[in-house]
Amino acid sequence: MSSIEKQFLITGVSSGFGRAFAQAALEKGHRVVGTVRNDDAIASFESLAPGRATAVRLDVTNIDAIEPAVAGIEGTVGPVDVLINNAGYGHEGTLEESPIEEMRRQFEVNVFGAVGMMKAVLPFMRWRRAGHIINITSMGGFITMPGIAYYCGSKFALEGISEVLAKEVKPFNVAVTAVAPGSFRTDWAGRSMIRTDRSISDYDALFDPIRRAREEKSGRQSGDPRKAAAAVLALVEAEDPPVHLLLGADALTLVRDKLKSMSSEIDAWEDLTLSTSFAGA
Repeated sequence: MSSIEKQFLITGVSSGFGRAFAQAALEKGHRVVGTVRNDDAIASFESLAPGRATAVRLDVTNIDAIEPAVAGIEGTVGPVDVLINNAGYGHEGTLEESPIEEMRRQFEVNVFGAVGMMKAVLPFMRWRRAGHIINITSMGGFITMPGIAYYCGSKFALEGISEVLAKEVKPFNVAVTAVAPGSFRTDWAGRSMIRTDRSISDYDALFDPIRRAREEKSGRQSGDPRKAAAAVLALVEAEDPPVHLLLGADALTLVRDKLKSMSSEIDAWEDLTLSTSFAGA
């Protein structure tokens, strides 16, 4: 484990996981640049550790602004050792009821914004032959449930992108880890979630209980964001960090169950799978 001071760049530090990650890094003596979306949040964030906490106003959906912002950080604040792509939100609604524009917005924030940040830091990390990119995904990037198709789609995408990038940049001593939390006590299922209005009664029996249960559970989830932040700090200090990391007992159980079910399904349909090759091939 290394205790060398690092500079973190964390998106979305005003609340939730982003705030917890930033506070944990600052408490460990690291420096943190955090992205915020309004001027009031700048003073609030920088007051956490004057001189070591720097706020930058940036909306990750403004792709054209990302590269200049990162170049400015590199040039004035210092080299980015760790990027944590945390900015994101959840969308809830059955696929048929949810406008395609809401899917586009979900991917702009959760996928395109994260990719824009990665592309902006990579030239510097590659040149230095050092760095760690951490993408906050979700157990929803492995498992699914009715009513969050757009969200799961965005997190599945970020899991896959992270895995590919990890292979591409490994020769440059740059690590990539997709961190998939389960249910944690953040605002994800509360004020941070965008909910599509119901319009098709055929889905009532399936989806209404799911929406109600999620709303009732918000604020009472078992996961502790501070402990998640401690886990991410341990990940940063690891000599050989994993490409995928689950956080939370629910994530571990549900993802393991999904993998077992998927393996069983593959086995059940193996003959049909193998029936598609040319004869003798």
